[in-house]
Amino acid sequence: MALDLMAPGTLRGRAGTVWSRVSQQVGAAAGLVREDLDAAIDRDPATDSRLEMALASPGLHAVWAHRVSHALWTRGARLPARLLSQASRAATGIEIHPGAQIGRRLFIDHGMGVVIGETSEVGDDVMMYHAVTLGGRANAKVKRHPTVESGAVLGAGARVLGPVVIGSGAQVGANAVVVKDVPSGATAVGVPATNRVPKAQQDADAMFADPALWI
Repeated sequence: MALDLMAPGTLRGRAGTVWSRVSQQVGAAAGLVREDLDAAIDRDPATDSRLEMALASPGLHAVWAHRVSHALWTRGARLPARLLSQASRAATGIEIHPGAQIGRRLFIDHGMGVVIGETSEVGDDVMMYHAVTLGGRANAKVKRHPTVESGAVLGAGARVLGPVVIGSGAQVGANAVVVKDVPSGATAVGVPATNRVPKAQQDADAMFADPALWI
């Protein structure tokens, strides 16, 4: 016997399935938001309130808008994705192309003037200060923007240009211009940037030992 798609039981079953999927997606999104807020509070000594951070952090607002615009972009809705990213840019001062791939718990402190190009890839637990640029050096439709691996820190005004790799846990000092790869755990400073590779693994607080590198 053919299944009657209009039968009340069938409709209820389909509605239940849809509601279950929506609930799962909303729950996952809420989990990411809480994760972002806690990571931001850990890195920003100016506040310890989730509510304040949620309402007053342009860096988080830009990241949240990017998640939506990136989802639209990957589904082929490119014009709506670009319009949303431009609206976010106008509201936050942070420009993230909807094609960029952004990992979890990215925190952009202050945020004004940050630019992240289309083929950029950013790992988990990355921290950026204001006026950072992940830019390109070519017009060809290829991988032309940087890859920033997990745990890296980019200081204020840092320019990372071209398809270079900033290794995991690496640090880029304020106003540095990076055009070559930075090894994992190294610190890049200067114009053009040169790498300082530590002889031993630094602890988590070492990135703040010289605040002039970042702000």
